[in-house]
Amino acid sequence: MINSVEELNAKTASCTKCLDDKLKGLDGKRHIVLCGGTGCLSSRSDEIMKRFEEVLEEKGVSDKATVNHVGCFGFCSQGPFVKIYPEDTLYRLVHIEDVEEIVESDIIGGKVVERLLYVEPGTEVKVAKQDDINFYKKQRRVALHGCGVINPEDINEALGFGAFQGLKRALTMTQQEVVDEVLASGLRGRGGGGFPSGRKWQFALNQQNDEKYVVCNGDEGDPGAFMDRSILEGNPLAVIEGMVIAGYAIGAHDGYFYVRAEYPIAVKRLRIAIAQATEQGLLGEHIFGTDFSFNCHIRLGAGAFVCGEETALLNSIEGKRGMPRPRPPFPAVSGLWGKPTIVNNVETLACVPYILRNGAKEFASVGTEKSKGTKVFALGGKVNNVGLVEVPMGTTLRELIYDIGGGIPGGKKFKAIQTGGPSGGCLTEEFLDEPIDFDNLVAKGSMMGSGGAIVMDEDNCMVDVAKFYMEFICDESCGKCSPCRIGTKRILEILTKITEGKGTMADLDELEVLADTVKNNSLCALGQTAANPVVSTLTHFRDEYIAHIVDKKCPAHVCKSLMEYHIDPDKCIGCGMCHRGCPVDCIHKTEYVAPGHKLASWAIDSTVCAKCGSCLSVCRFGAIEKR
Repeated sequence: MINSVEELNAKTASCTKCLDDKLKGLDGKRHIVLCGGTGCLSSRSDEIMKRFEEVLEEKGVSDKATVNHVGCFGFCSQGPFVKIYPEDTLYRLVHIEDVEEIVESDIIGGKVVERLLYVEPGTEVKVAKQDDINFYKKQRRVALHGCGVINPEDINEALGFGAFQGLKRALTMTQQEVVDEVLASGLRGRGGGGFPSGRKWQFALNQQNDEKYVVCNGDEGDPGAFMDRSILEGNPLAVIEGMVIAGYAIGAHDGYFYVRAEYPIAVKRLRIAIAQATEQGLLGEHIFGTDFSFNCHIRLGAGAFVCGEETALLNSIEGKRGMPRPRPPFPAVSGLWGKPTIVNNVETLACVPYILRNGAKEFASVGTEKSKGTKVFALGGKVNNVGLVEVPMGTTLRELIYDIGGGIPGGKKFKAIQTGGPSGGCLTEEFLDEPIDFDNLVAKGSMMGSGGAIVMDEDNCMVDVAKFYMEFICDESCGKCSPCRIGTKRILEILTKITEGKGTMADLDELEVLADTVKNNSLCALGQTAANPVVSTLTHFRDEYIAHIVDKKCPAHVCKSLMEYHIDPDKCIGCGMCHRGCPVDCIHKTEYVAPGHKLASWAIDSTVCAKCGSCLSVCRFGAIEKR
C-alpha cells in the first residue's frame, strides 16, 4: 500500500531495478516474452506460452528462464512474436512446433534460430533485433509507451517503466497549472475531432459544480482500427493514470471507461489494472496521502458505432439509447447526468502521463506547428507490413506506406489510402509527400480520424470502396435525424445502382447534392462526415464512375454485375478443372482450331455464370481472365 510520495519513490526504485535487471540480464536469467495482443492470441500465442513452460520444465531449465505475455508488438502481419532478453532477439511467425527448437538452440545452447528471424524484403537480410527492422525505425512510442515491453497484468513492471510519475508531479501543481501544462503541450484529441485537449479541460475546470466526471472513450468502431484496443491491452495503467490526472485537473472524483464489449482482453486487463492500482493505493481515497480521491468504473459498449460520438456515449452510460444529443450545451458544461464532463479517447489519455512526466516542452518538440506529438495508426489493406504504428506528426504518407509499411504486395501499383475510416476520404499518389497532421489531411479532403489507414492498389474499385463505407454508415446510423437516416440510404441506393451498371450521369450530380445536404444538416459527426468517401472518390476517381455508367465496365474488375470471366483458348490445355469446379455448370467444351491442328478447349456461358471465381482459382495455366 502506497500512502505517500516517499513510499511511491521507494516502490518505483525497487520495481525499476527489477525490470532493468530483467531487460539487461543482470538477474542471471533469460526472459522469454510473447505478444499478448488480440491478433497474436488468435494465432495461439497463449498455447505457445504454455508450451514454453512445459519445455523449460522438461529440459530442466525452468529456474534459468521465465515466460510471460506483454502487450502488442505492433507488427501484426509477422505475429506471433517471441522476444528473448537480455539479447533482445526477436522471432516472428512462431508456431507451437518451434518452441522446442528455440529452447534447445537459444535458451540452452545460446545459438539464434536463424530461420525464425525477420527478413527485410528486397535485401533479404535477416534481422535479429526489433529496433533494426525498418518497420520500427521511424516510429516513436508515446501513447504506446510500455506496449510490447511490460506485462500488462503486473503493476510492478508498469511502475518500473514510469507509471504514476506523471500523476506524482501533477499532484504537486495546482489544477490550473496542470491544465496549462496540457495546453502548452499542444495535445489535441486523438479520437478524430482534433479539438485541443487543454481547452476542453479548461471549460470543465471553469464550471462550478460539486460533481464532475472524466470519461474515457474506448468505443473504437472504425473498420480496421485497433489502436485503442492495443493500448488498453498493452499498458492499461497508462490510460488510468491519464484519467486520474484529468480528474485532478478539473476537480472530478469519478471516471468511467466506456469500452467495446467486443474487446474482452482489453476489458479483462483493465479490470486487473484497476484492482491492482486500488490495492496499491494509487486509486481510491487520498491518493499519495493527499486530499485528492479518484475511482474508476467500467461500462461496456452497446455495440453501436454511433456510441463513439461523445454525447451518444454519455446517453449509453446513463442507460439510455445511444443517440446523439444536440449541442450546445457541450459535455464540459452539461455531460454525464447533467454534470460537467470531459470525454477523451484512449490514445489521448495515454499521452497525458508522458506530458506530465517529461514536460509539455518535450511533447511539443515532436510534430508540426499545429499538430504536436505522435499519432498511432492501424495500417492495413494492400501493404506488406500490416500493423500498429506510432509516428511523429508530420511524417509523410509515403514514409508511412513505403518506409514503414514496406510498400504494396506483389509489385502492384499504389492507388489510394483511406485515412479516418468511414468518416475520412481517399488520398491519391499526388498526396504521398504530404505531411500527416490534423489540418493538412482535412485540407486535402480526408481527415486523421482515430487513426485507421487502409491502403488500396490497382485491384480496388473506388466506387465499390465508397459503397462499402456507405453500407457501414447506413447500418450504424442511429436514425435520430432525417438527413443522416434518409440521405445516407439514398446515397447507398445510387452507388448500388452504379455498381450494377444501371447508373446515369445525372446520378453523379445527385450524389454531390445529397452529400452536401447530409454534411450540412446532420446532427452529429457520423452524418456530417458520412459522405466523405463518396466526395473524395468522386473528386479523384470520377473516370471510374463514368466507366461504370457509360461503358458499363468496372476497370478494376470488382463489381460483379459488370464483370465477365473469359477463357483464352490459346492458353487453355483442355484439362477441364474449371468445368469440374463450376457450381452452376456454365463451362462447356468447345472445339478450337489452332494453327495446323484442332484442340479441345472450354468456354464460359456468361448468361449462366454466377461470377463466383472458382474457375479462376483452380486454373493453373492463366487461361481464365476477368473482363
